[in-house]
Amino acid sequence: MTLTHKHLIAIAAGGSAALLLGAFAFQHLGGLAPCKLCLWQRWPHGAAAAIGVLALLWAPGAAMLAWAGATAAAATGAIGAYHTGVERDWWEGPDTCTSGPVGGQSSDDLFNQIMSAPLVRCDEVPWEMFGLSMASWNAIIAFALALIWIAAARRAP
Repeated sequence: MTLTHKHLIAIAAGGSAALLLGAFAFQHLGGLAPCKLCLWQRWPHGAAAAIGVLALLWAPGAAMLAWAGATAAAATGAIGAYHTGVERDWWEGPDTCTSGPVGGQSSDDLFNQIMSAPLVRCDEVPWEMFGLSMASWNAIIAFALALIWIAAARRAP
């Protein structure tokens, strides 16, 4: 059986929907609250899933929408790769997402920093499998989904 562009779109959009549902399951069933970068990774998955539905329903726009799906998947992959770097201390994350400097502050400034700090930090790994964090897995799978979207765009009429 040859996979048509519609099959590939369904696989890619379904993959993003599955990753999004998995993230919600980890949050609501597993008790792992998402950090700011985790939340950023969810939006492109939602967009890719919606794009997939549109592409399956609107045949004349399937190729253009498949390219848009590839862009969304690549975007979440890039955010996941960036998040992985923050977790591994390869670079700093957003100021509102990681630990900040503590020294040289008055007690009032330190108290205000503690009180305004996010509950979930982006530079800590709350869960991993085979040495890779959820952000790393998201990046790997999202880039694979982007390739599937590209294949769909190239096969679309």
